[in-house]
Amino acid sequence: MFQIRVHGRGGQGVVTAAEMLSIAAFEEGRHAQAFPSFGSERTGAPVVAFCRISDREIRLREPVIEPDAIIIQDPTLLHQIDVFAGLKPDGFVLLNSNHTIEELGLSELVKGRRPERFCTLPATELGLKHIRRPIPNVPLLAGFAALSDIIRLDSVIKAIEQKFAGPVAAGNIAAATEAYNLVKGMMKERADA
Repeated sequence: MFQIRVHGRGGQGVVTAAEMLSIAAFEEGRHAQAFPSFGSERTGAPVVAFCRISDREIRLREPVIEPDAIIIQDPTLLHQIDVFAGLKPDGFVLLNSNHTIEELGLSELVKGRRPERFCTLPATELGLKHIRRPIPNVPLLAGFAALSDIIRLDSVIKAIEQKFAGPVAAGNIAAATEAYNLVKGMMKERADA
């Protein structure tokens, strides 16, 4: 079973991100579950959502304590809560930021881990560019697909098509495709270096 924890703030589509991850997994014939954990239900408050993906039925119902992957939609949370708590040693981290892991002061976190599993992505800017809203969730889902290979981009696109319609769906598909290609490009650069 692969477990993902998504951190963000109310209004950023954290819960929708987890739901769409589970839809993408369903599209691939896998089992999945997604659920949120709210502190206070207001815009801007920290929000956590969880997603589990497995080839077998999932009976577990508790929050994800030891995630295989962490998606961070809002980098201001880095200084507010321990978003990396419980991350498995070989875990993935995808962070919404224009800055590198090193520029964010997270080099210590990467020590002793696989640095190719840590990536930043300007997801908010991609949301603004393609859907004219600062919502980072869909670009981060596609970036996660590129980083982890746990789900495929075409499954993310199918999840978008189930969740949205018309120009919003088209914009989100464009944002997802660009995010996927950006992360794959960054990974290729690292491999070539």
